[in-house]
Amino acid sequence: MFGSNNWGQLGLGSKSTVSKPTCVKALKPEKVKFAACGRNHTLVSTEGGKVYAAGGNNEGQLGLGDTEERSTFHLISFFTSQRKIKQLSAGSNTSAALTEDGELFMWGDNSEGQIGLENVTNVCVPQQVTVGKPISWISCGYYHSAFVTTEGQLYTFGEPECGKLGLPNQLLVNHRMPQPVPGIPGKVVQVACGGGHTVVLTEKAVYTFGLGQFGQLGLGTFLFETSVPKAIEHIKDQKISFIACGENHTALITDMGLMYTFGDGRHGKLGLGLENSTNQFIPTLCSNFLRFIVQLVSCGGCHTLVFATPRLGGTEEMELKEINKSCFSAATSLSLSNLSSGIVLHQTLSARVRWGVREREEKDTEEEGKYEETGDEESEKQGRRGEGRESNRASKIRGSVKYNKDKAYPQKFITNTEGKGKEREAQRFKMPMRSKQLLKNGPPGSKKFWTNVLPHYLELK
Repeated sequence: MFGSNNWGQLGLGSKSTVSKPTCVKALKPEKVKFAACGRNHTLVSTEGGKVYAAGGNNEGQLGLGDTEERSTFHLISFFTSQRKIKQLSAGSNTSAALTEDGELFMWGDNSEGQIGLENVTNVCVPQQVTVGKPISWISCGYYHSAFVTTEGQLYTFGEPECGKLGLPNQLLVNHRMPQPVPGIPGKVVQVACGGGHTVVLTEKAVYTFGLGQFGQLGLGTFLFETSVPKAIEHIKDQKISFIACGENHTALITDMGLMYTFGDGRHGKLGLGLENSTNQFIPTLCSNFLRFIVQLVSCGGCHTLVFATPRLGGTEEMELKEINKSCFSAATSLSLSNLSSGIVLHQTLSARVRWGVREREEKDTEEEGKYEETGDEESEKQGRRGEGRESNRASKIRGSVKYNKDKAYPQKFITNTEGKGKEREAQRFKMPMRSKQLLKNGPPGSKKFWTNVLPHYLELK
C-alpha cells in the first residue's frame, strides 16, 4: 500500500503518508484476491472469502457496524467463506461487494441513493441490492453507481445531475432505486462510473454519457454533456476488452493489449508523455505501452495504474492505421519485434500546436529580414571606416550576423561570399546549425566564433 493516509486508509497502523509500496503485514497470512479504493477508505478480499476494510468511516463505509475510522484492516464479519467474492468496488463514501453467485451487497453513504436503498441516508453494515436477477458487474462512482445483470441489462442509480445515469427525465424521479438504462443496443458486458460520467462496454461498442467538459466522454469537442448513451465512433473498428474511469478521465484496453486514454490531462494521468498534459477529447493511443500487453487499468482522481506484461517480439504485425489514424503521421506496417531496436514513433501535432509553430516561423522570418537590413547599413558604415580589403570584408560579415537558435548563420552571410566556383562550398553553410555546432564554434559574435569561423569564410574570398 502507498499514498495518502490521512484517515489510515493504507491499513498500516498509522496516518503517515507513504511514498513507496509497503507490505501490509497483518494480511500476510492471507492470499489477497481483490482490492478497491474509495476517497478515504480501502476494501480487500481474500481467496477464502473474507473481506477487510480500513480508513475513513464517517458514513459507515467500512461495514463494521459503526462510524469510527480504522488505521488497520478489520474483518467485516458479515462475509463468510460461503460467499465467494467476485468483485469489489468503492465510491466516495460507499462500498460494494459482488459474489460469485450474482448477489450484490452495498453499504455506506446513501445521501443521493447511490447504494440503491430508497429510504435511508446511510447504512453501516452490508445490505443486499437486488432487481430479481443475478448481477455480473458493479461499479461505484463518486455519488452514483451502476451494475450489469447476467442478461446484459444496465442499471443505474444515485445522483441524477449531468445525465450520468443515462435516464430520461421521467425516470429521474426514482433515481434512488436501480433502473434499467434505455437506448443501448446489444448486451452490456461492463460498466465504469467516474465523477460525473459513465462508460458502458457492450459486445460491439463503447457508450458514454454524463459530464464531458474535459473530454472524458470521448465524443469530441462539441458535446460536453449528454444523458443519452452515445457510441464512441473513433474506436468503432477496435475490439475493446476492458474499461475504467477516474474522476474526469477514461481508459480503454483493446483485445490486442493496447491502451487508449482521454479526458482531463492534468498531472500526466493520461500517460501520453511528460510534456503532454492537455485534455484529450477523443481516445488517444498510449504509445509508451506498445512494448507491453496491457491487461488491466485502474483510474483514480489524479493518477492511473496499469498492469501489463512484456509483449513477445516477432510474433505479430500491427497496421498503424488500424490502431489510430490520428496518432501517427503515416499509416505504415510496424513489426512489434523492432520496437526494441530503436524505432521512434512520432505523433502528429494538433492544429493548435501547428498554428503556433507557423506563427513563430513567420515572426522569425520577419525579424531576420529586419536584422539583414540593419546589418547592411552597419556593414557599409564599418566598411568606410575600415582600412584594407580584408578589414572591410570582416566588417561586412560581422555586421550581418544575427543569432538564432535554429540558424547560426543568416542568408546575408552567404550572399557576401563571391565567386561562382565557390557557390557549392557556400551552400553547405545554409543548413541550420543546431546546439552541438553552436557549442563547438561558440555563439556568433563571441571570440571563439571569430577565431574558428571567420578565417574559413575569408578563404572563400
